[in-house]
Amino acid sequence: MESIQNEVNKALEILKKGGTLIYPTDTVWGLGCDATDEDAVKKIYRIKQREESKSLIILVSSFDMLKEYIPVIPEQLLTVLREADRPTTVIYNNPVGLAKNVVAQDQTVGIRIIRERFCVALIDAFGKPIVSTSANVSGHASPSCFADIPVSLLKKADYVVNLHRDKKEHRASTIIRWNEKGELEYLRK
Repeated sequence: MESIQNEVNKALEILKKGGTLIYPTDTVWGLGCDATDEDAVKKIYRIKQREESKSLIILVSSFDMLKEYIPVIPEQLLTVLREADRPTTVIYNNPVGLAKNVVAQDQTVGIRIIRERFCVALIDAFGKPIVSTSANVSGHASPSCFADIPVSLLKKADYVVNLHRDKKEHRASTIIRWNEKGELEYLRK
């Protein structure tokens, strides 16, 4: 098993070249790339066989990084995120600086502040957010462990991270949105 830093270095080189990764997250195994690179994001849609009209989840490593891409965040929402005891993705309005093909047609994007050590180290080293969609073909079940990822998908990614391959994760993140009425709305618990 590789060390976290070695895997960060390998994955970082792929991201810098506009490549794609399959990697462990705080939920299911993810398929990702640079969330600011439109061409890299197109590769994700092709690999997943997913329509570009469906948006992708983005990972950031900190509240400070989140604020670079989401200029207006209600303080109440920040409090909810600080107190969350499980991975929580938030649907935000009007993001800036992201590839246009990660933003939904209604100008929203789902972003999660990641806490998993490898992902935090990778995103901090990269200095930009990364895409995190489940490592599966669109319409198929999300992989709860590395062994559930189809071999055909593994072959299409530019790099597969060699960490946590025996870990099982059975749940996706909670998804919430701060709606127009200024209320917290749970889209997935």
